[in-house]
Amino acid sequence: MRARHAAAEGRTHWRRSLAVAAPALLAAGGLGSAMATGALAVDLRIQDQPVDFTTSSLYGTQYGAAVVDQSVVRPDGTTGTERVLRMGFADGVINGLCLSRRQQFAGATYTLLLTLGDDDPGSWEIRTQNTVLDLRNATGVLDMDGIVDLNTNGADVKTVKDATGAYVVNPLDSPQHRFGIQARYAKFDRITGTAQDFQIPGLLTTPKLSLSVRPGTVACPAPAAPTGTPGTP
Repeated sequence: MRARHAAAEGRTHWRRSLAVAAPALLAAGGLGSAMATGALAVDLRIQDQPVDFTTSSLYGTQYGAAVVDQSVVRPDGTTGTERVLRMGFADGVINGLCLSRRQQFAGATYTLLLTLGDDDPGSWEIRTQNTVLDLRNATGVLDMDGIVDLNTNGADVKTVKDATGAYVVNPLDSPQHRFGIQARYAKFDRITGTAQDFQIPGLLTTPKLSLSVRPGTVACPAPAAPTGTPGTP
């Protein structure tokens, strides 16, 4: 359909959408970046509305998950809470990551597409610290190892370290008597999901970051099956 549009019209439409939608993602996501040692160091936070995502694999140490109540702003402007599964880990590696979020501009829908990492399903090239995801839904294959604890007291989960290297008490801010999981290691493969809140506040390094604005609704590609084994976070 885009190929049949007049060239001038297409260019004008693209420039307008890029001028408005790209800054919207950068501001709403709180995305700052700087080049360091050949990799892109990013503090990534996407918090104001849900974001769809896919990844081939996520592997981390000191994995924890618990059911929490996340504050949300509804389409009509009112506020409330939504029950989500908050998942976090202290140090980790990610095998490619795609984030997709829709934006409305002048009555039209655009998709902001953010991709990180390379195209190698065996590299686990993205490194993170103190990662927290509030999941509305997700599918994939989860393997846990080391000391694995399934409990009904989410406040016991410890997964984030402070500046001294000590684990923060109840970093997931989960209430008492809620379902919780924690494990020394966790590997989550072929994830497709929606996150209400996506935070990597400590450090994220990736060899490549790409931001594009697409007309209409565009989904992240289905995640490829990982190959090999992840490196040590």
